[in-house]
Amino acid sequence: MTTLTVDLVSDIACPWCAIGYGRLQKALEQLEDIDVSLTWRAFELQPDPNLTPEPITPALAKKYNVEPAQIEQSQKQMMEIAAGLNINFEKMEQRYTCNTFDGHRLVKWATRFDKQTPMKLALFDAYFGKGLSVDDPNVLLDAAQQAGLDRTLAAEILNSDEYSEQVRQEEQQYQQAGVSSVPAFVINQKYLISGAQEPDALAKTLRDIAAESAQ
Repeated sequence: MTTLTVDLVSDIACPWCAIGYGRLQKALEQLEDIDVSLTWRAFELQPDPNLTPEPITPALAKKYNVEPAQIEQSQKQMMEIAAGLNINFEKMEQRYTCNTFDGHRLVKWATRFDKQTPMKLALFDAYFGKGLSVDDPNVLLDAAQQAGLDRTLAAEILNSDEYSEQVRQEEQQYQQAGVSSVPAFVINQKYLISGAQEPDALAKTLRDIAAESAQ
């Protein structure tokens, strides 16, 4: 059994990051002789903590300078892809832009309890599945509880500055390493896979890396 370390640089507000994780799970189903040690790494699409929330369709249309209809079509395509991976994107068109810094702090905290992935998935579900604002403390606490974490302890983290510096350092580290878009998969701290690649392509790349690592 070969073990690969995967640092998945992502944002809670990035639909392709949720899809990328789903595709990684599908790829691993093809790789019975490869085990993956996964760590979620922070990235913020909306780093302004004082941003004014906007409905997602006009916000993205303005950001990319395209017609809202084009954004709506793109959203529906992602919803179809997510459904095929059993990921809940039911409310993704109803979401608003938001800052995800506190969510990233909770994901870092969850590592202490080996609950990092459940915490991240609960946040994806809150944002894309339920259309909730993942900068709302109550939404964050509900997600922590859904992930099997202690709500009171999570509240203590949110009411402090704990893990703030770790999140900022992590974001800076990967930006300096050249990661400018997400998802980004860093394999064995050496190989970079950009974007949410199809499971077959991702499986082939992981198999090639494992073979090279074994030499």
